[in-house]
Amino acid sequence: MEFEFRENSSDGTDGSPVDLNLRFRHAGDITGEPPTRAFSEISIKVPWGHIAGKWYGPQTVQPILGLHGWQDNAGTYDLLVPLLSPDVAFLSIDLPGHGLSSRLPDGCYYNSVDNLYVIRLIMKQYKWEKVSLIGHSMSSIIVFVFAAVFPDKVDMVIGIDALKPHQRPYPAVIRTMETRLDEFLREDERNRSKTEPPSYTYDELIERVYIGSFHSVNKELCKHILARNIQKSGKYPDKFFFCRDRRLKFYNYAIGSQELCVEMAQRITCPYLFIKATNSSYFEDKKYYDEVLEVMLKKPNFEYVEANGSHHLHLNNPEVIIDPVNNFIHRFGPAAVAAARKKAKEAAESKL
Repeated sequence: MEFEFRENSSDGTDGSPVDLNLRFRHAGDITGEPPTRAFSEISIKVPWGHIAGKWYGPQTVQPILGLHGWQDNAGTYDLLVPLLSPDVAFLSIDLPGHGLSSRLPDGCYYNSVDNLYVIRLIMKQYKWEKVSLIGHSMSSIIVFVFAAVFPDKVDMVIGIDALKPHQRPYPAVIRTMETRLDEFLREDERNRSKTEPPSYTYDELIERVYIGSFHSVNKELCKHILARNIQKSGKYPDKFFFCRDRRLKFYNYAIGSQELCVEMAQRITCPYLFIKATNSSYFEDKKYYDEVLEVMLKKPNFEYVEANGSHHLHLNNPEVIIDPVNNFIHRFGPAAVAAARKKAKEAAESKL
């Protein structure tokens, strides 16, 4: 395996730290590593800095927009994307404060709903009238909400292992809001102090990612999440620290009541594939999940797949889900939509 260390020249004035990007390139058959796919690093300008991402495949066609889970980054799709059809374009981004994307300015609080705004900004940047989305975990919830709020702006959705906003007992929600705000204030002050966070050896960082995922990511694959998440220490030459925004640990994830979730499910009209990992929890009382799933199952273009694996099954063993993913994209992805629109336009013109 070859490591490419690339120093970015950012001075942090846009809210992001100076980054060290470790890009992993696999030698394929020589090392026995899983297949990888060439990509281009891209930067999308936003009002507070930039959104970083990895664009796989042709840049002359609209890509599927890939969104990652909480405190992960664009590397979450490193092993799934190479198994897609080579003509499928895929843009895997780092959400604000994650990976190589700019942090929100000091004093700004992270809310999961804000990522709907991020999707709209990207659509505006590339002049997309509609978007095709794939999301894992936190972002699987984000794409659910986006498809409900903007049903006329979505061509297709693939969600992995989190169907809807999770419901928790109200006392626990209130207590969480209280403690998270206090912790957020502490981390915001640390950010403004510009002091270097705790640093670790590379092996120690791998262990922290593994434990932090509750062993969901196979240890030998943690490098794909780590690659865009660390910076070389200025104090200790053989150590690194996490460069993702520490305030993310205490972001606001609450998105309304169960009644609101049901209403959202009823509003979704686009083709929708949801994949549930059998070895992962539901993150809430299953009755709430089942109620929304029942609504979704009545929709003509909703598909439900259960697959063996942990919460990060798309990274650990993408081969178990790639067939339904490829089949769904073939029928409802950007290329299929573009072909259908072209056919409809030609039919309309022939009647003139």
